[in-house]
Parts: sequence; C-alpha cells; structure tokens
Amino acid sequence: MTDTKTAEDMVAEADTGARQAGAFANTLIFALCITWSLFQLYIASKLPGVLAQTTGVSMFANIVAQARFVHLAFALALATLAFPIFGHRDRIPLYDWVLFFAGIAACLYLVIFRFEIASRPGLWSTTDIVMSAIGMVVLMIAVYRSLGLPLVIIASLFLALAFFGGYSEWIGSITNYGGSSFSKAMGHYWMQTEGVFGVALGVSTTMIFLFVLFGALLEKAGGGNWFIKVAISLLGTLRGGPAKAAVLSSMMTGMISGSSIANTVTTGTFTIPLMKRIGFSPEKAGAVEVASSTNGQLTPPVMGAAAFLMVEYVNIPYIEVIKHAFLPAVISYIALLYIVHLESLKLRLEGLQKPGRHIGILLILILFLTGFIAMAAITFLVVMFRAALEPMMPGATVYPTLVLLGIAYLALVYLASRFPDLKVDDPNAKAVSAPRLTPTFLGGAYFALPIFVLVWNLMVRTEHLDRLSPALSAFWATIAMIIVALTHRPLKAIFRGESEIANQTVAGFQDFVDGLVSGARNMIGIGVATGAAGIIVGTISLTGAHQIIGQVIETISGGNLIILLVLVAVLSLILGMGLPTTANYIVVSSLMAPVIVSVGAQSGLIVPLIAVHMFVFYFGILADDTPPVGLAAYAAAAISRGDPIKTGVQGFAYDIRTALLPFMFIFNTDLLLIDVGPLKAVFVFFVSLVAMLVFAAVTQGYFFAKNRAWEAVVMMLVVFLLFRPGFFLDRWQEPYTSYSGPAAIEAMGNIPVGTDARVTVSAPDFDTGIVGSTTIVVTPDAEGSGIDRLQAVGLTVMEEGDMLLLEEPFPGTPFFETLANEYDFYGDAPAQIEAVQIENDRMPKEIFFIPAFILLLIIIGLQSRRMTQPAF
Repeated sequence: MTDTKTAEDMVAEADTGARQAGAFANTLIFALCITWSLFQLYIASKLPGVLAQTTGVSMFANIVAQARFVHLAFALALATLAFPIFGHRDRIPLYDWVLFFAGIAACLYLVIFRFEIASRPGLWSTTDIVMSAIGMVVLMIAVYRSLGLPLVIIASLFLALAFFGGYSEWIGSITNYGGSSFSKAMGHYWMQTEGVFGVALGVSTTMIFLFVLFGALLEKAGGGNWFIKVAISLLGTLRGGPAKAAVLSSMMTGMISGSSIANTVTTGTFTIPLMKRIGFSPEKAGAVEVASSTNGQLTPPVMGAAAFLMVEYVNIPYIEVIKHAFLPAVISYIALLYIVHLESLKLRLEGLQKPGRHIGILLILILFLTGFIAMAAITFLVVMFRAALEPMMPGATVYPTLVLLGIAYLALVYLASRFPDLKVDDPNAKAVSAPRLTPTFLGGAYFALPIFVLVWNLMVRTEHLDRLSPALSAFWATIAMIIVALTHRPLKAIFRGESEIANQTVAGFQDFVDGLVSGARNMIGIGVATGAAGIIVGTISLTGAHQIIGQVIETISGGNLIILLVLVAVLSLILGMGLPTTANYIVVSSLMAPVIVSVGAQSGLIVPLIAVHMFVFYFGILADDTPPVGLAAYAAAAISRGDPIKTGVQGFAYDIRTALLPFMFIFNTDLLLIDVGPLKAVFVFFVSLVAMLVFAAVTQGYFFAKNRAWEAVVMMLVVFLLFRPGFFLDRWQEPYTSYSGPAAIEAMGNIPVGTDARVTVSAPDFDTGIVGSTTIVVTPDAEGSGIDRLQAVGLTVMEEGDMLLLEEPFPGTPFFETLANEYDFYGDAPAQIEAVQIENDRMPKEIFFIPAFILLLIIIGLQSRRMTQPAF
C-alpha cells in the first residue's frame, strides 16, 4: 500500500498538515483540533444565549459576536504547528513557537480589548497598529505554509497597491485614491471587519466549518466507504463499471467534502486500481477519478464552500444558490458518466463480476427514480404529520418528529445488523467482485438520515414550517451525525446479541473524536485562505482596485462580452493553479463580477449576478486538474503509478465539457432555473442533458461509432441549437421594439403590470467623462403613467423636447449603485433615457429544438449502420 501512503502524504501536505513533531506537539495539535471543533459547535448552538440569560454573564453571548477572531486564532495556531515551513517535519523550532503565540495574541487582542477599541473607532493606538502588523505577518506566513506562495504573492500585490497606489497618477485618475498611511491601512485590514475579518472569514466561521465537520464525521463513521460500496454495487458490473462507480461515489462524497484532493484519495484508493484491472491505463484511471473528484465541488450542498460565500456576495437565500447549482451539477456528472462509457466502448472493456443477479442500466434508472420518489413521499408524509399536529401543539411538532426520526434510525440500524459490517476492501486483492446491492445499501442506509436532516432543514418550508439558516441546518445535521457515529456500532452489537458492546462503544467514540480532529484539520487551509482573501477584498474597498482591473480587462476585450468572458475564464484557470477553489472564487468574483455585469449591460445583455458568480466558480474548479500544478492529478497519479502531467491533461480533457456550461449560464439562464417553473425545469433538464451528451460525444470522437469530421460539425450545430435556441430566433424576428422620446414614456405606461421593460440610459462616465450607455430592467408593479412607473423605481425623468433627461437616483433606490456610482449626472453632457425596449410577441425559441433533434436522429441513424458493438 505504498502508493496509498504517498497519496495520503500529499493530502496531509496540501490540506491537513504533515508535521509529526513528537508526542507533545501531536497532543497539542490534537487538543487544539478538538477544542476548535467543540467551540464551533458551541457558538452554532443556542447554548451561549441560554447561559447568558440564566447566569447573567454576557460573555457567553458576546463570544458569538467575537467568534471570527477566535476562529482565525485557531486556524493560525494550527497552521503554525501542523505545516512545517522549512522542512522541519520532526520538530517545532523556536521561531514557530514565537509565531504560534504571536498569532493567537494578535487575534485575541481584538476580543480582550474590544470595548477600548470600540471607544476609539479609526483612532488607532500604537498598540493597535503593532498587533495588527504582527497579525498580518503571521497570517501571510500561515498562508505560505498551508497554501503555498501564489496567494501570498497576490495578497502582497494588493497590499502594495494600498500603500503605494497613491503615488500613481494613472491609478489616482481612475479611482480617486490618494494613498494610505501604514496606520490607516493596518487598522482597515485588522482592527475592523473590512479586511481580514470580513465577509469571507465570517462565512468560514458561521457556516463552512460546520459543513466540513459534518463531512468529516460522516467519513470517519463509515459513510464514505458506504458511498463507494453502494456505487460499486450499482454500477460495477456495467461496461467500464469501476470507472462509472468512481464518478458516482465521487459525486456522493463531494456532496459533503470541500476538497478535491481529499476526495480523490478517499475514493481513488479503491476505484483507481479497479479501473486499471479492467483495462484503463494508469493515466486514464487517475484522470477519471480527478475529473469526478474536482466536480464534487459543484455538487450541493457544500460546493467547496463557495455556496455559502455566494449567499453573502450575491445577497440571495442559500436555497436559491442550491436551486441554481443543482441542474448544472447533475448534467455535468451524467455527462462524465457518459464519457466514461464512451471510453469503455472504445477500449472494449467489461465490468466486474458480481454474485447474484446483475443490474442492467434500465433497472438502475428505475432504482434512482424510485429513490427520488420515495424521498419525496417521505418528506411529504412528514410535512403532513407535522401539519396535522400543529393545531394541537403549536410550535412543538418538532418533538414527535424527532421521535419518528429516532424510530427510523433504530429500524435502519436493526436492518443493518442483519448483514455483515461494511469493511474497506483491498482493491489490490487477487479476486475483486462487485458487492450485492441489497446488503450493501441496507448495511449503511442509516448514514443517509443525517443527510436527510440537513436537506430537510435547508429546503423544506410550509405554512407551519420555516427553513433553518445554513448554519443552524448544518449544526442539527452534525448533532444527528454525532449521535450516529457514537451509537451505530454498539447498537448493532446489541441487536446481534454480541458481547463486544463495550469495545464497540469505544470504537464509536474514537470515530467521533477522529471526526472532530479531521474536521478541524480540513479547515486550517480554508480558515487562513478566507482571512487572506479578506486582504484582497479590503484593498478593493479601500482603493477601488476593481475599477483598475476592470478598466484594463475592458480595454483588452474592447467591450466585447465574449472576449471578456474568455479572459475571465483564463484568469480563473491561472489563479486556480495556485489557489484553493474558495480563495480563487473570492478573488476573481470580487474583481471581475461587477465588470462582467457592467459590460453585459453596455452591450444590452442583462446578466444575473448569480450567473456571473457561477461562471467564475466553475472555472476555478477546473484549475484543480489543470497541468502543470493540479494537485488532484498528482494525488491520483500517486495511486495509479501514472504520469501526473498526463493524468492532469487527460483529466482536463474529460472536464472540458464542464467548460461549456459556464458560458451557457451567461447566455441561457434557463440552465440555472432562473424564472423557470417545475414543468419547464424538467424540459430544460432533458434538452440540456441531450446537448451535453452530444458535446461529450464530440470531444470523445465517438458516438454510436467513430465520428467522421462532418458528423462532428453537425453534432456541434445540434449542441448550439439546443443550448442557445434564441440566437437564431433573434436573427429571424426582432426580440424588442424600441421607443425613444415621448413614445418611450407612452410605451412604458402601456405595458401590463409585471412585464419587463429594458431601459437604455446614456450618461458621461464618472471618471473619464466619456459618454457611455447601460441597460437596466424596469418591471412595473402597479398601474400608472410611464413617468409615474419610472418614478416608483427612483428614476426621475424630465421631458425636454424629444429628450428624456434623467436626474441622479437617490441613495436607497433600486438603481442608485448601478447608475449613480458609475455615471456623472452633473457633467456637460446630460444623462438621459435613450430608449425603452418592449419584448415582441414572437414564436417560442424552443421551435429550433425540432431541427436540432432531426439532425441528431440522422446522425444516430447513419452511425448505427457502422456500429460494431452495442451502444449501451
């Protein structure tokens, strides 16, 4: 198992810390991990408020408000102890002890002296500045230890901009930034919540840690192994079965894991040797696992921690983020399954042998559909149960529901006790077969209950039930997972009548402790990364740096949205080679999201902010397997004994179909289920899935048979028609009727309530004075004249001949930030409404699906004649 050990070492070095410095250091790291995890559970619960009320000691409640400082103190301490900086893996040198205490002191200074600091906001004392400088230095060193040099370099460049940007006339002319003193900058970054302790670290403190801890507990209790074995039992006997099982198990593991490297090793340790056994080359076996594991970060609810950051940055509910992310993630994984299938066809591979009845593809689809229906039915019944009890026990129906949950848990553990325990198999054994589905599934079905608790709390809302916040949902799911980890082993021993109850209880407690330690270790990198990302966000708020980057990118792209998107994609890939996905997402979205929205509006395309953030996030994930840096590829190669560069190249080739989806987010927001009803959502899913599978067939050069060049061209046309049907409709029929002058006001007053109107505004740029234009969407919510309807959304219009002059919107009105912060309403050239565009009544764009499917059927018919083996 040397290869596995090497891969695990890579996980330690990249994610959790590889230092082994003796008994004292290991004990200290262990104690800090346990304390950190318990602290996060404490502040997420209602216990601080209860203790504050019962004891009258406000500190119990105040610690929640100060949690960001304590959170970073733990992250810095553990980064210093767990990650060696100059190769000292077997000892902790004196300078590390100095950094250890200095980092803790700099963070806890903000807790201990919070009242004194609050009494002099902005008037920082010498001690404040010294502690801030110490904290910044320790943070940058911690980032270098745990994440490498790239994020340090990027953060340093932004610090240089803050200190020296005022000396540049060019920067000053763009941002009106005159520079910052050392005192002002340090106070901005460390002494308040504009920099290091900003939104990103706040999200890490309140949400990300709990989800990571939940995943760690599930893994240590045996849930990860259950995912893998269920996937093997379902798909292992199909053509190329182990590869398909790798995709499915990585998707399930990715739901609760924020690390593509850890996901690669967790599932790849078992699946990669199996893939090699049935005929995959080492590089292709590793690449399948890499592509599957990196895509695990696309899968709700965790999504590599980016989902929680999107909640804050886009300012939408968490359930909305999940809704937007769900369809692309499912389509992406099905497409990867299909790519694996095509690879198996080309290599003429078979699957694993299996005792008992083999499961065909049709039965697998039926089982998946049955599972979804069963979960929906259970959810509906529980909702009805609570609704029926609500009149009798208002606000207290959770208690009988918990009793039901406990009964379900005991029943599932009893069922599991009727089967042998799920052990981790040796994939290098001489004879490997796929396990039977029924004993495998029922042997660990109780692991699904905490996941059900998580999803229920996040998503279920009725007349009598409100969704919980993501943090509280993760807390209760983690509590449920702790109960499972502590009790499932001794309960099975009791149900089996065994005498090893005490030993099994100890083993369950050890799983619980290991989960606490693993969760904290997995959070070290995320904790310091979100702190360092706060430096970048803080610099943007201090200097207006996004305007500089935005102007450079806009100049290079020439205002062309497609070129701009390609540049942003390349920037995400380059930064992602050296940054973890979370930090990459924070950096690129902070800099580029406003630019994409602005350029899109200038070209008449209204781009939803969530689409832009998803675009950046997807390309950040792709960087995890992009050579030459992709660490997930190196981890997979350590297991497969393949070449890591070739593994990364092949993994990127498998993942390239994911690169198509982000562009569709911008131009076809149906994929993100924006303003899409349930029936249309099903239709969009079907059409998008077909398009993605056809695109996968083009990239693989194989559909029902080997593709000919002209067939590939036709298939790409099919993909374009299915993904962007509106492109051809816009050229056939004008999408909008444009009105200007008084006619625009009249048109604005005539449209029905709730109908969108696109309003084009022209005005001088606030910084350059050059007249530009942007497009906004106004949706009247009441009857009235055009002037009244515009006034209702804060747009004051004055008619002057054929011109519609526009006054500056007031703060707090819907378009204040869009217009007042970008355009000069008091310059020589007037701000005015150039046009109002009303959507025309046209044929549905879906009409172009008909020729697309006709072309696809023709290709299928032609290739079917050349088939040399069954397509499925």
